[in-house]
Amino acid sequence: MASTTGKNPPAAPEGGSWYMNNPELVVVTTLKVACDGGGALGHPKVWYDMSENDYVECKYCDRVFALKGGSRDPQK
Repeated sequence: MASTTGKNPPAAPEGGSWYMNNPELVVVTTLKVACDGGGALGHPKVWYDMSENDYVECKYCDRVFALKGGSRDPQK
């Protein structure tokens, strides 16, 4: 295995800002959703109710849950 000592890691697209400006989008069919951050290094499970909106953003991990057919659904 090659050593990366003295080398910089590859840059993320647009210096990493792409990830901040494009959070993970999960299309759902219910107004009430749960998020745990996914995986072993996630966050406490939290529940969100979209109420009057057709999307909600997780306050821990910025994941966006979009209602199928709503304004943030990429398939719309």
